[in-house]
Amino acid sequence: MKPVAHLRTFAQAVAATLMALMFLTFVLQITIRYTARIDGIADIAPILDPSAYGWTLEFCLLIWVWLVFWGNAFVVRDRDHVTFDILYLAVRPSVRRWFAIVSGLAICIGLAASIGPTWEKFYILRLKKTATLSHVFGDWIRMRDLYLIYILFLGAVAARYAWAVWRAFRYGVEEPDA
Repeated sequence: MKPVAHLRTFAQAVAATLMALMFLTFVLQITIRYTARIDGIADIAPILDPSAYGWTLEFCLLIWVWLVFWGNAFVVRDRDHVTFDILYLAVRPSVRRWFAIVSGLAICIGLAASIGPTWEKFYILRLKKTATLSHVFGDWIRMRDLYLIYILFLGAVAARYAWAVWRAFRYGVEEPDA
């Protein structure tokens, strides 16, 4: 198996793990919600006290954010995206090549240029704690750490488009499927 295939498999495994974590947290939410309706259950089994599980909502939201950005950076292929390519398909292959180069450069430069300003905005988040996750996972968790996936997303997608520009410049573009 090629190294790229190993990386793709790893990226898919991370995405699957994130989905499993979100599902298990969701099941925990439902379990706590319905067992909390039993009168006196929190007195008998304090672990089933619903007030101790407020973190599950924030955790699910965090996992969702990670899943979206991780998946779009490393799992979703270019051909899986919705494209509006009427003009692209109407021109000659040599013009398509320049469309791919110019649009790829624009995306690559735009994303790469936004990393610095985004990091500056994230700087203040190093001070902020989460509403509930720090109570469960420890005081070390800061909002900046939780949303670093966005910086990784910007870098990874910029690199993917830089690679696509190089391929288009060097080899041209693939003919679209019929």
